[in-house]
Amino acid sequence: MRTRFPALDGLRAIGALAVLTTHVGFHTGASLSGPFAGVLSRLDVGVAIFFAISGFLLYRPHAVAWFEGTLPPLTLPYVRNRALRILPALWVAIVLAALLVPHKDGVSWATYLQHATLTQIYFDGIAADGLTQLWSLATEVAFYLLLPALAKLLTGYERPTRRSVRWRLVVLGVLTVLGPVWMAVVNATGHPQAGLWLPGYLGWFAVGMGFALWQVARTSGRLGPSTLDTLTKIPGTVWGIAVALLLIAATPVAGPYNLTTSTAGQAFMKSLLYTGVAACVLFPAVTPTARTARVLGGRVGHVAGDISYGVFAYHLIVLSLIEQISGYELFSGKFAVLFFTTLVLSAAVAAASYYGMERPIMRLGRRDKSYDVSPEDSSASAQPNKIDAWTTPEVTPAPSSGQG
Repeated sequence: MRTRFPALDGLRAIGALAVLTTHVGFHTGASLSGPFAGVLSRLDVGVAIFFAISGFLLYRPHAVAWFEGTLPPLTLPYVRNRALRILPALWVAIVLAALLVPHKDGVSWATYLQHATLTQIYFDGIAADGLTQLWSLATEVAFYLLLPALAKLLTGYERPTRRSVRWRLVVLGVLTVLGPVWMAVVNATGHPQAGLWLPGYLGWFAVGMGFALWQVARTSGRLGPSTLDTLTKIPGTVWGIAVALLLIAATPVAGPYNLTTSTAGQAFMKSLLYTGVAACVLFPAVTPTARTARVLGGRVGHVAGDISYGVFAYHLIVLSLIEQISGYELFSGKFAVLFFTTLVLSAAVAAASYYGMERPIMRLGRRDKSYDVSPEDSSASAQPNKIDAWTTPEVTPAPSSGQG
């Protein structure tokens, strides 16, 4: 039995759109003052949505293997596939930023090298203009590297039972509190660099991992009906809760709208509210109604999901070029004009990148399967995982007793 999650295509596009929108809002000043400043400033919640999607899609094959008693995804093909998906567009974006975006004082070749290796969050200093959003990609890659060991801890030492599944869900629930606590401590102790590291965001990944474990356990019959089953039938209500949480986050309770430092309490609340938003946005997409799957996972959603990584990677470069060509001055308004121009051009660049470079490279790199699975490791669950927040939710093995 096999399953896929087409509605996640649309969610990736929504996440990329949210990140682009909040950056345009900052550049125009619309996220700093005005009637929509709070909402625009909090659309960086798109990062939390991306992280939750990655947690779900990347952990789910490990959960499936645990329940089926087969081998989990092999680590080397998994790492290779992540590199094939992430690095080509990343490196092109870095070259374009170095050539086309004006440099700030203090930005050197070493700065771009740090971005190219996704280690910039571990060094003091400013990020290169056009690439400031890449901190989240560096954090996501840290999760990629941690996942095989974390998945083994969660699924590798006993057979799945109703009790063992519940305990693991409790552990993942506890991890969702780690991020808010970490961010509160970071702000209280004055270590902003540590606010970019994985512990501050592990809870967002854990949201997706928890849904993956629940979904596999539920379809296999290891967990009985619960409140979550009721929520699968009312996706509009769940998304309405996400909107309500975002509006709460748009108040001063989650901190200032600009780049000034939050209090410990504000940092805690912002992280916790974003966790809730990510959970409420993701859940209806992993348990979709027919309408949800059709709207988010249709042709438009599929294409938008394919190019979402490119939109994320290139949009600040596109925004900088628009500002340079038009003579636009920072914080001088005109949000709508700058937003639509940046969106259209970023989508065009991302589409050219995806169909002209990224997809061919992924297909070429994955063509040779000779070292993916050894003769004794030929089970379906041993196949390399091919999905994350940036890729199409391809077909993956599902529990043999049911369909997701």
